[in-house]
Amino acid sequence: MEAGHAVVATVRGESALPEHDRMTVLNLDVRDRSAARATVLRAADMLGRIDVLVNNAGYGLIGAIEEATEDDARAIVDTNLLGPLWLSQAVIPVMRRQGVGHIVQISSVGAVGTMPMLGLYNSTKWGLEAFSEAMAGEVGRFGIRVSLIEPGALDTDWAGASMRFSAPLDAYEAQRIETFGTAEVPWPSGGEPAGGTAPRDAAMAILERASATDDRRLRVLIGDDAPEQVRQALDLRQQDYARDLRYAGAAG
Repeated sequence: MEAGHAVVATVRGESALPEHDRMTVLNLDVRDRSAARATVLRAADMLGRIDVLVNNAGYGLIGAIEEATEDDARAIVDTNLLGPLWLSQAVIPVMRRQGVGHIVQISSVGAVGTMPMLGLYNSTKWGLEAFSEAMAGEVGRFGIRVSLIEPGALDTDWAGASMRFSAPLDAYEAQRIETFGTAEVPWPSGGEPAGGTAPRDAAMAILERASATDDRRLRVLIGDDAPEQVRQALDLRQQDYARDLRYAGAAG
């Protein structure tokens, strides 16, 4: 908005967003495919066009795979994976008619590697990256770009009050302590991870990416810690594949 753009922001419940004369706030539960389509059409009618869609809805879930309930799994998949899918599907026809557009998916370095206790969260981001990479190859001919934003640590409430937790099993108590420094679920106030890239800095980097029409990267790293995290994850995967001598031979 500070850059002069008109913004339609969506929230699921009560809005804590500050009022701005170039921002309209609409209610949307991204898990509702029909509502996603209706909201995109309403935004297009209000603005006359949609140049950029930013899919930012999502949350983290702490829990071993064994601990996850069906509700845990369905809720995070519906929000983190299917929500961006429904909105992407809804906006493509609008952007195709325009002959130009940009779909920005907020992913994570956790879409490159995984971490114990974050498996379901990781899986939603891996899925987001899979369909977005395929989508990029499908919609590029229509003038639509796709960007996967892979932040490292962000100085937000993601790991604080926004974090959700599966019901813990005693068998994983030691791993919770090793990984997070506490076995308490949810973890104590003030005990969650802190620091990372400031949200404003991350937003400016995303805005720069959206404005850079000559930048053809699909994946964009955000934060000084992101490149090293991605490198470590890719190195581990390469080492695993290299155990197959056919893979090592294919590199030659």
